[in-house]
Amino acid sequence: MSDPTVIRIEFSRYDDVTAALADPALVPPPAPPGPYGTVAWLRAAVARFSAGGPHARRRALVLADLERLDPAALRVAAAGGYGTDVRLRVVRVLAAALGLAEPEAVARDVEAVSRAYFEPAPDDPEADAAVARLLPAMGDADEETAANRIGLLVQACDATATLVEHARRHPDGLAGALREDSPVREMRRFAARATEVGGVAVPAGAHVLLDVAAAQRPDREPLAFGAEPRLCPGRSHALVIAEGILYGSSDPADDSVPPSQDVDQAELAALIPQMMEHVLGLAATWTTWDGRPIVNADGRTYTPHKVVRRVADHLLDHLAELEARLAGEPAEPDHWHASDVTTPADLAPFTVADLDEARSRLTRLGRIWSQRVAALPEKHLDDSPGAGWSFRQIVCHLAGASGYYADSVGELNPEVTR
Repeated sequence: MSDPTVIRIEFSRYDDVTAALADPALVPPPAPPGPYGTVAWLRAAVARFSAGGPHARRRALVLADLERLDPAALRVAAAGGYGTDVRLRVVRVLAAALGLAEPEAVARDVEAVSRAYFEPAPDDPEADAAVARLLPAMGDADEETAANRIGLLVQACDATATLVEHARRHPDGLAGALREDSPVREMRRFAARATEVGGVAVPAGAHVLLDVAAAQRPDREPLAFGAEPRLCPGRSHALVIAEGILYGSSDPADDSVPPSQDVDQAELAALIPQMMEHVLGLAATWTTWDGRPIVNADGRTYTPHKVVRRVADHLLDHLAELEARLAGEPAEPDHWHASDVTTPADLAPFTVADLDEARSRLTRLGRIWSQRVAALPEKHLDDSPGAGWSFRQIVCHLAGASGYYADSVGELNPEVTR
């Protein structure tokens, strides 16, 4: 039951929220200390719930940890991570980058602590026990340094994972989630002294709620990471980890990353067999090919045999990658000559027997892909193990590339019945 004597004020306009975040009179609600090694003790020892000199000193400890992390390496590590629990994955990446022993155990304890971390009066024995285990695991004898390292991991745990989840459901991905579906819905402040925000008087002792979700503006800087002077110091690190999980180890600005079709798992499983029908439908018209290589609009040379070779090799290559990643092993390096070479075999006549062989080969490969995709846990389609594109992206890429190869030769003899 809320205390009727406590003054509570809410702001939900962008300008008011940013003004409140910048106001030195408005500080995070004080965190009462608790016994050493508990969540209450942790809250009282970290930058997140501090103000003034203690906040500046503790923030410097966090910045020192973050400055020794390589964003590009974080992206690659996040892309190569695995696990349907994104919270564990985020913390595991950070813990490993910080050089902590047993990142998996650290991640599980951090996840336990995160349940109680934002509670004003935490009462969770399991979370307290996790803090006690984490302190010696932080690799620093200084209690304040260890506490703020735990705080860094705890704050990354839910916020970054929620950002990933929101980005997956937003049509514009990460940028759209930051603008319109913030992982942080609200922030709280306490008036250490009287002040004014947006023409509203805020008396000393007032509790202030900042409705970040309502305040967001598509044309303004996202508020998910707060604002100056307390802008989240781990903002750029959280973004590259989210990008790694969402888009793989390549820079998401790289237009070589294939788009993912918005289809359910059953439709995705049918995508490659459907494309094989298209390829084989065109191949049925190639038995009267005149032997002259065809140069497509991109300047690449194709023949009927070369198309069948490229489609089959491409399906096989990514199938081997998928299986290796599921097994937790590195994918075999790609040594195909691919479309860069036209072999003597590519120049051979394409006979009815060759068409029959292509039907058997490509139909079976399409069916293998269909069965494999249908059997995957649905979450693995986007949260895929190993480094590289997600499995959903790979399937969409294969369908598109197969069509590209076949369409480069196209329909050669419309009189042939398909």
